[in-house]
Amino acid sequence: MELRGAVVVVTGASSGIGAATALELGRAGAKLVLHGRDPARLASLAGRTGGLTLPADFADTEAVSRVAAEVTERFGTVDALVNNAGIGWAGAFSEMTREQVRDLIAVNLTAPIELTRALLPALSPQGRVVFVTSIAGRTGVAGEAVYSAVKAGLDSFAESLRFELAGTGMKVGVVVPGVVDTEFFARRGRPYERRSPRPVPPERVAAAVVRAVRDGRAESYVPRWLRVPVAVRGLVPGLYRGLAARFGGS
Repeated sequence: MELRGAVVVVTGASSGIGAATALELGRAGAKLVLHGRDPARLASLAGRTGGLTLPADFADTEAVSRVAAEVTERFGTVDALVNNAGIGWAGAFSEMTREQVRDLIAVNLTAPIELTRALLPALSPQGRVVFVTSIAGRTGVAGEAVYSAVKAGLDSFAESLRFELAGTGMKVGVVVPGVVDTEFFARRGRPYERRSPRPVPPERVAAAVVRAVRDGRAESYVPRWLRVPVAVRGLVPGLYRGLAARFGGS
C-alpha cells in the first residue's frame, strides 16, 4: 500500500504505541484520523501530523459508533484501520470488580470488533486492518487473566476475519508486542519490575505496525524472539506450563 495520501485511522493514539505509530505514518504522508481518550494529547499530536482528532472513551460502546460515523462522513473511504486502543489491569482475578472486567472487555475486545464491523464497508479494495494484540493473549500471564483472555479473543477474531477476507484484496494483520516502555504499566495498577525481558521502545512496535499496513503482513512479533515461548507452548505444553509457573508473572 502507498502510504502517502492514504486515510488511516489509529485508535489509542493519545500515547504509547498509538502515538508512535501516528508519528511514523504522518512522516510517510498518510492522512490520519486520531482516536484517544486525552483531547489535549491528541491535539498536540495533530499539530505534529496534521491529523483529525476524535476523542472518545471506548468503554462506552456508543462512542465507537459515533467515531465510525464521523470517519465515514468526513472521508467516505478508509484505507487502513489500526486497532491499537487498550487498557490493562493487573492483580488477582478475585480482586477485580464487575466494572473493571466490563471495561477491560469493552475497550480491548468489543470496541475493535465493533469499529472494524462499522468501517469494513468503507474500507478500500486494497485496505488494511491491523490489530495490536499482546504476547499475553498467546501465552497467558499470571495476574492478568482477563487481559490475556480478551487479547486471545482479539487474536482469534483477526485470524477468522483474515480467512473471511481472503481473495478480496483486503489484508488483516496482527502485531504481537511483549513488554513495551509506555505508561501502560502504571495505568494498569502495577508497575513492571522484572529485570527481564527488558521493555522495548514504542517506536519499535510502531515500525512493525506501519510495515503491517504498508506490506499487508499477517503477523509480527516485537521482539521476534517471542515466537519461541509461543512455539514451546504449542509443541510441549506441559514443559511450558512448568516453566511459566516457575518463572512467569507480570
